[in-house]
Amino acid sequence: MRNRVLVLPCLLLLQCYLVLTMETATQEKAELAIPVITLSPPEGNTTFLGGTTWCVALSGVSQIDLQNALDWACGPGMVDCSPIQEGGACFDPETLVSHASYAFNNYYQQNENSEIACNFGGTAVLTRRDPSHGKCSYAAPGSAAMSPAPSLLKGRRANFIWLKLAGIFLLLYLRR
Repeated sequence: MRNRVLVLPCLLLLQCYLVLTMETATQEKAELAIPVITLSPPEGNTTFLGGTTWCVALSGVSQIDLQNALDWACGPGMVDCSPIQEGGACFDPETLVSHASYAFNNYYQQNENSEIACNFGGTAVLTRRDPSHGKCSYAAPGSAAMSPAPSLLKGRRANFIWLKLAGIFLLLYLRR
């Protein structure tokens, strides 16, 4: 009977361990897919004399390269990509080019319109045409939308909470 009592808590702890290790492995795999950004002069502010520039994804480039660049922008690039998540103001149109354009532009604006910040392995280009549409407003230089992304430790805190809950359930179960 005692062996049966320990099976459920052990399975619960094993599940928590597997979830934590899978997320860590996924994070490490994503970091390995960081696109190589080539440096090309001139660096510095490339705002055209007549107005503002935005950084958008190129149409017709490899979908894999575009996805890797988007993953980098929303991960290590620390862009707030919540507006392009389902339910966000910039989710529609639900295309890779549209989502990448939003993320690329935010990264570009956060890095003071530096030409090097609009490369993304050759998957992005500068434009003078504001890509904003409907409720989706693309950031421009000096806009309030330009703020650093939330801490990368946010996901780790959630995992820790699940681990705490598993421990509490284990203690409650063993107390019976």
